[in-house]
Amino acid sequence: MALREIRIFGDPVLREKAAPVAEIDDEVRTLAADMVETVTEAEGVGLAGPQVGELRRIIVVYPPPPAADEIRDEPRVFVNPEIRETGGPVESGEEGCLSIPGIYEMVKRPRRIRMHGVDLDGREIDLEVEGAIARIIQHEIDHLDGVLFVDRIGPMRRALLKKKLKAFLE
Repeated sequence: MALREIRIFGDPVLREKAAPVAEIDDEVRTLAADMVETVTEAEGVGLAGPQVGELRRIIVVYPPPPAADEIRDEPRVFVNPEIRETGGPVESGEEGCLSIPGIYEMVKRPRRIRMHGVDLDGREIDLEVEGAIARIIQHEIDHLDGVLFVDRIGPMRRALLKKKLKAFLE
């Protein structure tokens, strides 16, 4: 396992669409292990392939503990994840991103999702989740499509962030 460099806003790879993983082999398993190590070291809650320069449809979801004195769940790796259904109310929640450090904004997302993907053993996963974990999965799947959370905020908030975002490009 090795730490991977997290790509930062302005890196063109973050705006590209990731390709499906055709085969789960040792290379993909190594990438997944490296992503788990990277997100753990960064104390993040999720990481997508493009964020470490890999244009493959793979995400790691590492939810925060429900309370400060509780232990985090183990991270989960999803290969070729896709949202099949959304439901419940659309809720605003604060989001940040390892690729846009120091910026946090309120983003509206559906409270509940049903997602499909496969695990590192090639087993199909059908998962229905809500709340924070649903938000994290949606955020990470957005990365696979070249979408960043700042793309999902209103134009006035984005205009106010323009100067901060421009600093990443210099």
